[in-house]
Amino acid sequence: MWCIQRMDAAFRARMYDVLDLYEEPYDPKRPLLCVDEKPKQLLWEKRRPIPMRPGSMERYDYEYVRNGTANIFVAVELKAGRRVTQVTERRTMTDFARFVRMLVDEYPDAEVIRLVIDNLSTHKEKSFYETFSEDDAESIIKKIEFHYTPRHGSWLNAAEIEISVMDVECTGRRIGDRETLAREVVAWTRMRNCRKKKIEWRFTREKADKKLSRHYV
Repeated sequence: MWCIQRMDAAFRARMYDVLDLYEEPYDPKRPLLCVDEKPKQLLWEKRRPIPMRPGSMERYDYEYVRNGTANIFVAVELKAGRRVTQVTERRTMTDFARFVRMLVDEYPDAEVIRLVIDNLSTHKEKSFYETFSEDDAESIIKKIEFHYTPRHGSWLNAAEIEISVMDVECTGRRIGDRETLAREVVAWTRMRNCRKKKIEWRFTREKADKKLSRHYV
C-alpha cells in the first residue's frame, strides 16, 4: 500500500467491491473465497541438521542446495474458517484453471462461488478455455463470480494473511522437494480446517475513506 500515491475511481470501485463483500454475512450457498499463490524455493540441506534436544533447538547449517521451485495455491473462506490448498510445479493458466475447478468440486452445493483474486494475467476466463473443452470451461465459469482487487491493491486480498500464517507455521523453513512440500501443506491445511481458523477482517469502506481519502483523485 505504501507505493500508492493516487487512487482513482477505478481503484476505489474495486476496493469498495471487495470491502463490501467482506462485510456481508456468511452465506454457504454463496461462499466467499480469497485466492492467491505463493512461490516456494526448494532447498536441500547441505549438512544434516543437529536434532532438537532438551534445552536446545534444532540447528541448521547456513549452506544449502537449490532444488528448483514450486507454487502453492491457497484459497481461504475467511468467514467459515476453511481453506483449500494445492502444490504445483508452476503457476500457469492451466494450473490456475485446474485449481479453480478443484474449488468448484469442493463446493458442490454452492449456487455461486465468489472469488477475490488479484490481476495476474493467468486469472482470466481465457485460462479455462485454454485448459478444458468449451463445455467444461463454461460450466466452471457459470459457477464462479470474479472480484478483482485494484492494481497495486493485492493487500486487500485476505489470502495474503493466510499465506503469512502458512509461512510461519509450515512453509517458512527449508523444504527440499515438491513431494515433501505437498505433504507438509496438506497436513497444515487439515490442521487449520479442523480448528476452523477464521480471519476477522476489520478494514471497512468507512475506515478506507478515513485513512486513504487524501490519495483519492
